[in-house]
Amino acid sequence: MSQQSSFQQLQDDAISVALTHSALDIPSVLDSVKSPKAGAVVLFAGTTRDNFDGEPVTHLEYSSYPPLALKTMLSIAQSVKEKHALTAIAIVHRLGIVPIAEESILIAVSAPHRHAAWSGGAEALELCKEKVEVWKLEEFGGNQGGVWRANRDGARGLQLDSAALNEKPA
Repeated sequence: MSQQSSFQQLQDDAISVALTHSALDIPSVLDSVKSPKAGAVVLFAGTTRDNFDGEPVTHLEYSSYPPLALKTMLSIAQSVKEKHALTAIAIVHRLGIVPIAEESILIAVSAPHRHAAWSGGAEALELCKEKVEVWKLEEFGGNQGGVWRANRDGARGLQLDSAALNEKPA
């Protein structure tokens, strides 16, 4: 699929990973992992909060290299599914601008028992934050501008310098 496509997906046995520029659809992601073999379904929904480190955030903007990000997401899903004996797993990450209180990532897992579902979902999230090639621009209010950073928890990114961004390489 082209990088401009609104929805890009890879699938394997009871595994689905996707990137989209559209709002995330919680019911369809949950439905994709439901199974008569599963006694537990767990959903994690990561949302855009209105602040970072006490500073107001107006929105987040996510960017990625989709072919590589999807392969990494699929590898994570396959590994977590096998390790935790999950019935199914779905990971969907939103790209582009994500307004306050909207979801940027959904991870849904199903398993025969709750412990495997909880553990598998948590591990999938941490591995996605650690490894998937997704970057975010945190836009702050006022004259502060934005900060690009890897999609990790807690680490402050680098302040954008619009003049440097517009410079052409020598």
